[in-house]
Amino acid sequence: IGLSGPTMATARLCVLFFLLSATFGQDFKLKYRSSTKPVRLFTEEELQRYDGSEEGQPIYMAVKGVVFDVTKGKEFYGKDAPYNALVGKDSTRAVAKMSLDPSDLTSEVTGLTDEQLESLNSVFEGTYKAKYPIVGYTASRILNEDGSPNKDFKPEDQPHFQIKDEF
Repeated sequence: IGLSGPTMATARLCVLFFLLSATFGQDFKLKYRSSTKPVRLFTEEELQRYDGSEEGQPIYMAVKGVVFDVTKGKEFYGKDAPYNALVGKDSTRAVAKMSLDPSDLTSEVTGLTDEQLESLNSVFEGTYKAKYPIVGYTASRILNEDGSPNKDFKPEDQPHFQIKDEF
């Protein structure tokens, strides 16, 4: 078909408009995230999979029931790194006590001193929340002791919370 002059220009504009519409439409779909999507909830078993032992897999650790992606601190948390014992689990007690003792690698805070609890809050706010993205929460953070949902928990109220594709 031989098109020329105004007809050819109109055809080119239509094709250009179509391509731009498709591109911007796709771009918008990729960037938009509904605020009603649920946050990822980690069981202890799931969290263990992100312990830094597998190359290319993210490295996660939990403090106070908040799961952080500490992959960018791989030199500290990766396989054979100095703080690798803390990852793949909720290490709240260990962070509070500044300990790598296996008995402290737990979320349990019973018996901690006021000084240790202050240290925990300081490191939680100043290090983990400030440096690492939140990727989810442990069941103990979101659920009540009887296993029912904690109605007061709102992930969108958590500082530095970002919804990820995996949610």
